[in-house]
Amino acid sequence: MGMERGCGVLLHISSIPCKYGIGSLGLGARRAADFIAEAGQKYWQVLPLGPTGLYDSPYQSFSTYAGNPYFIDLDMLYEGGLLSAGDLAGAEVEQGRFVDYGGLFSSRYALLRRAFENALNHSNGDIRARIWSFASDESWAGDYALFMALKYRFGGMSWLDWPDEGLKRREVGALERARRELSTEIEFQLFMQLTFFEQWDGLRQYVRSKGIKLIGDVPIYVSLDSSDVWARPELFQLGEDLRPAWVAGVPPDYFTEDGQLWGNPLYRYDVMSQDGFSWWAERIRSAGKLYDAVRIDHFRGLAAYWRVPYGEKTARNGEWVDGPGIELINAIKRAAPDVELIAEDLGFMTEDVRELRQRAGMPGMKILQFAFDTNDESEYLPHRYERNCICYTGTHDNATLAGWMEETGAANIKMAAEYLGLNGNEGYIYGIIRGGMASVADCFIAQIQDYLSLGPECRMNTPGIPWGNWRFRLLPGELTDGLAAKMRRMARLYGRI
Repeated sequence: MGMERGCGVLLHISSIPCKYGIGSLGLGARRAADFIAEAGQKYWQVLPLGPTGLYDSPYQSFSTYAGNPYFIDLDMLYEGGLLSAGDLAGAEVEQGRFVDYGGLFSSRYALLRRAFENALNHSNGDIRARIWSFASDESWAGDYALFMALKYRFGGMSWLDWPDEGLKRREVGALERARRELSTEIEFQLFMQLTFFEQWDGLRQYVRSKGIKLIGDVPIYVSLDSSDVWARPELFQLGEDLRPAWVAGVPPDYFTEDGQLWGNPLYRYDVMSQDGFSWWAERIRSAGKLYDAVRIDHFRGLAAYWRVPYGEKTARNGEWVDGPGIELINAIKRAAPDVELIAEDLGFMTEDVRELRQRAGMPGMKILQFAFDTNDESEYLPHRYERNCICYTGTHDNATLAGWMEETGAANIKMAAEYLGLNGNEGYIYGIIRGGMASVADCFIAQIQDYLSLGPECRMNTPGIPWGNWRFRLLPGELTDGLAAKMRRMARLYGRI
């Protein structure tokens, strides 16, 4: 497989304009798809869709499979008779630039519970049948629903701190008792997942009808406080007390002097390999039901990963350990042969990582913001690209182009201007976009913020700083016909339509 020449936008669901505080899977997402199609884009890239916890990061989810209930469209629940006009009016908030996650946490679940209760009261048993049919079809759903029901019982506490040792260690009797006592809460959790995936399926069909391919994102690691680790602790490097001996991170790099201490548990690849990496295979197969292509985050961790002793305050005192390499990638490809895989091959690059990506045949990533470093002959300069790659202005972890121009040195901007022929008439931001669009890379993707020339306050994430991220929202009316026409002209000029 290979990506055909084209271009796309990086726009997460949370950033789509919506009067209920955060983007959803309803009309706003369809309007975004209309815009993307009118703009001549073939690809729409989103971040992980899972339910978020502390710090609201989609890369620290309670499940690698579940959908984020915040993305459930309330208007569609109203159309289905599950919410009233008064419910919708009470949920409306000012459509500002940033998501208020605290406000959502306080109000959204109460509204979804009301929809669930209405579904139970008016469905003549049909909703329960649909819920349990969904749970039967999705092998992860039962553990996830019980996990979230228990978190609700214990006030959101991490499963490692649950007061019931039998539940922490998944003793059969304790689990059976919890399923009986929490049956209604379990059904509510399943109702939210059923609703999310029904709405996602409808959106995906609409996106496909527009000729757009969806690119999703699979974080290499899962959160310690997740149903994934709770349900399968034997697959992770945990001690007898179920706490990790080592955690994931990366050494000091471009983003942070102390590295990044992610805190995720690490895999026991020796155990996973015994059944052909079936856990990973199912994970990618499931992602293939949602997307046309899947970006594997932190791909270099499959060649070698950085492990840090549990309890460290920074990622400095870590060490490299060999990863599973091509054996894992081949297992994934056998399980999901129709899913295009993309390697997020950024960070500390070594020859073994390059060799692994080449053996896998996966397109890698090139970041224009990294190209113009006067102290280095960067591999991110467009003349050094190969076709089998994706060129980005920047990812969700980068500043917007306007922000990059504020924070980078004058010498780097001068180099970019000379290299790309930047000028004041077109504007430097669009000149950089043009440079990526004109490159030989099969795919070019820009953050929607860059097409709108938005400043540093609109950055999606700042690595190493856990708070205040993932909040960016488009304002109503920003995705104009004029902007779509401008993007389309450039895409056509460089053979990407």
